[in-house]
Amino acid sequence: MSGLQTERGKQETVLLEKKIESYLATLYRIAFLQLKNAEDAEDVVQEVFYQYMKANRIFENQEHEKAWLIKVTLNSCKKLWRSAWYRHHAPMPDMESACELHEQEKVQPENTYIRREESKELMKAVWELPDKYREVIHLFYYEGLSVKEISSVCGRQESTVTAQLTRGRKVLKKKLKEEYQFE
Repeated sequence: MSGLQTERGKQETVLLEKKIESYLATLYRIAFLQLKNAEDAEDVVQEVFYQYMKANRIFENQEHEKAWLIKVTLNSCKKLWRSAWYRHHAPMPDMESACELHEQEKVQPENTYIRREESKELMKAVWELPDKYREVIHLFYYEGLSVKEISSVCGRQESTVTAQLTRGRKVLKKKLKEEYQFE
């Protein structure tokens, strides 16, 4: 009987490793963008995968599983924000790491210096958005979630998500116009 249990344990470990490989980068980006600190983001992602293992849920499909993991990530970030230690020891934003993280995801040989700089400026502008706008902008543009999916993940009405996307875009547009002095 123990041989059967050992084989099942190996299969579960392989499946978990595949899930971690599939979702690690996405969950880390979300946590990092929310917390602005690499170590806290790593801790949150580790906690999310612990919750995933502990929950031992059966998901309807891969999209449902991804939505659940994103929701747990966002909730874990909020839980960390509410902690007494975090309120008294707010971390300094690690802006350079955020830009590097974004660049690592988009590395292509044809990228020029100007494109990289524009990308950094865009990431910086997204970084400086208020939390509610930054969250929906990131999920929509960087993670490719639909308004309906964001609504489900964040627990907000679709109309609220749409309004936050619109307002976030306006703030970004204004900020970027000031940066590049477009008229």
